[in-house]
Amino acid sequence: MTHTTTAKAVRGALPAAAALLLALVSPAHAAPRTADQGDWLLVTVTTGDAGSGATRGTLLLCDPPLGHQHAAEACAELETVAGDIRAFPATDTYCTMIHAPVTAHARGQWEGRPVDYTETFTNTCVMRARTGSVFALDD
Repeated sequence: MTHTTTAKAVRGALPAAAALLLALVSPAHAAPRTADQGDWLLVTVTTGDAGSGATRGTLLLCDPPLGHQHAAEACAELETVAGDIRAFPATDTYCTMIHAPVTAHARGQWEGRPVDYTETFTNTCVMRARTGSVFALDD
């Protein structure tokens, strides 16, 4: 029960954190960016069953691509599905059958529409095959 309360509190703070991160990555000479400008996603990956493990995350900006080392690739992939992560075609790949669950979460906006995506996969290989580079935070 405590985990749910904490997770809700963290999710409630995500828009403010995204706006702060957007302001921090803006060039000093440009007007500050806000979360309602351009396509952006706050992406996180949590290891373990029911999100019980460590969480990694980053702010993925797509105008221009910034955020993690695969930002350009992730933005291009998102563009092909109009920001709908569930619409990604499955990659034809072989993954081990090791049970090491990961939960992928993305929250933000794409083409002016809100995005809120959460899915748990059996391991990172399966997650990558289903979501492309969007959640590739460790490579």
